Amino acid sequence: MGEVVHMHFTTVDYVIFVLLLVASAGIGLFYAFSGGRQRTTQEFLMADRSMSCLPVSLSLLATFQSAVAILGAPSEVYSFGTQYWFLGCSYFLGLLIPAHVFIPIFYRLRLSSTYEYLELRFNKTVRICGTATFIFQMVIYMGVVLYAPALALNAVTGFDLWGAVLAMGLVCTLYTALGGLKAVIWTDVFQTVVMFAGQLAVIVVGTSQAGGIAEVWRKAVNGSRIAGLDLNPDPLQRHTFWTLGVGGVFLMLALYGVNQAQVQRYLSSRTEKEAVMSCYVVFPCQQIVLCLGCLMGLVMFARYGEDSPLDKGYVKTNDQMVLYFVMDVFRELPGLPGLFVACLFSGALSTISSAFNSLATVTMEDLIKPHFPNMSETKATLLSKGLALAYGLVCLVMAYVASIMGSVLQAAFSIFGMVGGPLLGLFCLGIFFPWANSTGAVVGLAAGLAMAFWVGIGSFVMRISHPLVGPNLNTTALPLFDNMTTTVLTSLVTSPTAKPRPTGVEALYSLSYMWYSAHNSATVVVVGLLVSLLTGPMKEKELTPGTVFPVLGTLLFFLPDRYKEKLCCITPLTLK
Repeated sequence: MGEVVHMHFTTVDYVIFVLLLVASAGIGLFYAFSGGRQRTTQEFLMADRSMSCLPVSLSLLATFQSAVAILGAPSEVYSFGTQYWFLGCSYFLGLLIPAHVFIPIFYRLRLSSTYEYLELRFNKTVRICGTATFIFQMVIYMGVVLYAPALALNAVTGFDLWGAVLAMGLVCTLYTALGGLKAVIWTDVFQTVVMFAGQLAVIVVGTSQAGGIAEVWRKAVNGSRIAGLDLNPDPLQRHTFWTLGVGGVFLMLALYGVNQAQVQRYLSSRTEKEAVMSCYVVFPCQQIVLCLGCLMGLVMFARYGEDSPLDKGYVKTNDQMVLYFVMDVFRELPGLPGLFVACLFSGALSTISSAFNSLATVTMEDLIKPHFPNMSETKATLLSKGLALAYGLVCLVMAYVASIMGSVLQAAFSIFGMVGGPLLGLFCLGIFFPWANSTGAVVGLAAGLAMAFWVGIGSFVMRISHPLVGPNLNTTALPLFDNMTTTVLTSLVTSPTAKPRPTGVEALYSLSYMWYSAHNSATVVVVGLLVSLLTGPMKEKELTPGTVFPVLGTLLFFLPDRYKEKLCCITPLTLK
């Protein structure tokens, strides 16, 4: 085993990194002192509901494409092949359903917080439970998503760890607190361009050094990295067509259907049609991003083959391997490593800025405004900016906590993924089942969270107690904001030296991480319906108009709106 190799940045690389920060801060300052100057909560939190389709769709994509995904997807393909590409099959339904089911309901209700829906559909208790769950999820996660890529960068390049963390955290806090959602969306657009440029540069230069795309493909085929269609229905298998293409739909719904960070972008659109169109526009963009990640993994394999830097001991983890590859490819090309670092931290910036803004929104709309209904608009706006600033500082504190967590760091990542499924189940319970009541919703959410943590933590403990013999698992492969690194909880990797198929509770612990969202959301729905039936189902006349989309609607969501409204009870509601 060799020693860990450090490859250092040049002055040009640092200049490019600084330019990313300056440009991001500049966009925030521009929106802080232009237009309405963020003087109302509608402008600060909802961008005055004036955004067009293109920036909203690119912002949706930027939140989806975090720094952890940029590092994880290529190393996943390098280690296990292109089976991971079939995740793209889930994008179709994963965006079509939100576009025609969730967005019409949320947009027509004129919500600011997604969890406001839960009070309209059930009661205030359910709303508070949903909000508290989301805040817990995001606070745990946002520091980790800032710290993890900085740690990988420091390990490979010697790039100053806390300098990077503080610079990114403070700049992100600045433009989020001053420029509001408009600044967040337009910086996301800029950062998306940087992400594409960084990944394309690596692929183009790496492919050229490997002898061309034909040579990359030939080596990938010879190395068994080009995967065919695996129709194995076993839910314990880590990646098959069913786990990726079907299980992935539920992961996408947890992100693009009900997550506040994403829904807030839909609601900032100037019309419902533009909000729906943003879902359609982001679909091909996601496919491109997925293909870029897979292609980068194949170029890595063409360069190193089976003799990976990880096996040689040049790096310690899979996420460091991508950075090592980038530094290796750009060894004689100063400036390009800086471009990729800008790409990497653009992913981090877009994710944590979304976290700050969405946390400020739910705290203001769900926890403060209901108790102070007569608060003036000026005070509410100032408090919203203070909340965004406070959450930025909390992010830095959580980054420090992440630095001292050691091996528990992976568990903290996983907690984020565990919560997405139950929240999806809670919204599905309200939207698709008119007879579900508030008691069923609260008990169902509690059952879903209990199931998520039981299976998730049990699986984590089982992996530590019984380490696998065989290929290393890529613990940063999942490119979703809601379940970014739950691959630490993945099923057993099939290999000649793997242990026999688990049975009993160990089989549950070995469930593929791609089914977690479906499993946990189904738990919420089933328990919620049973409790509702036992305690007395909610009568349809008690429902707030516009909050229910019955099960029949899932089969009819492609119909024109004039039929949909008649069949599915989707009607506008004017909020006071």
